[in-house]
Amino acid sequence: MTSLSALTLPDHTQLPDSDGTFVNNLQEHPQSILITDSIKPVLEKLHPDSQYCIGQDSGIYWRLTDPPEKGAEAPDWFYVPNVPPTLDGKMRRSYVLWKEYVAPLIVIEFVSGDGSEERNNTPPSQGEDGNVGKFWVYEQAIRVPYYGIYEVAKAQVEVYHLIDNTYELMQSNERGHYPIVPMGVELGIWQGFYQNAELPWLRWWDAQGNLLLTGEERAEVERQKRERIVEKLRTLSAEQLNALGIDPEMLD
Repeated sequence: MTSLSALTLPDHTQLPDSDGTFVNNLQEHPQSILITDSIKPVLEKLHPDSQYCIGQDSGIYWRLTDPPEKGAEAPDWFYVPNVPPTLDGKMRRSYVLWKEYVAPLIVIEFVSGDGSEERNNTPPSQGEDGNVGKFWVYEQAIRVPYYGIYEVAKAQVEVYHLIDNTYELMQSNERGHYPIVPMGVELGIWQGFYQNAELPWLRWWDAQGNLLLTGEERAEVERQKRERIVEKLRTLSAEQLNALGIDPEMLD
């Protein structure tokens, strides 16, 4: 009789956290930082208990294979709601579906080639050497509600929404953005300067169309507000400043 321990499935500490490949281009890392940094205030409101997980170029294990890496996909970015941010006080080495059961709400792939890999719909029955298409895995195996394919070379993003177990290509709204309704945000392309590069970056907006800022951008906005206040105060006389309880020397 097989013991219970023999039936135990491996967890994130027992599975490889890398397949030895390199990141395809130098933009992927800052792009991940950009969308992670700017979405955090939203996620903190959605999850006041801090129960959520963000993965950046991390593996999602969805099936057992030999070698194990064949059973994982590694989206460039994904978000999982309502799961603990750490396991036993440690960061996850990967996200293991058979241990956590909760699928990511959204996965995003950054295209570095022609996009065929990200749109590959090959099922296991047709794949060679155990290879399965990313699109098929996200749609049919993991069942991710939203799948984004970002192509910097074309300055565009495609977003698919899982409806009746099938991905449907979303149409953008009047702002050219794609609403991710459960998060209360929109996803789209922003042409601008970030991390020393002028590119069409993938970014978030709120439901009213306001760009979600990074921590650095928010700090700059606050700095500019303070400067405007100081400039207005400098137009006041010493008597007016004293009446407000402000030492004129503080404005020098």
